[in-house]
Amino acid sequence: MEAKLFMTVEEVAEELGVSKSYAYKIVRELNAELNQLGYLTVSGRVNTNFFRKKLCYSE
Repeated sequence: MEAKLFMTVEEVAEELGVSKSYAYKIVRELNAELNQLGYLTVSGRVNTNFFRKKLCYSE
């Protein structure tokens, strides 16, 4: 399986076991943080590595 660069809201909701509306909130917050760091973001998607790092899944 190839590693995905971005996770969709649906994937975030499934991974965390939360509703889609709450997953949208998480994605917005993570993307806002990335924007403040100077990164470009895609609405409705979040960088997989950043998501895992923020949720203590990083290696």
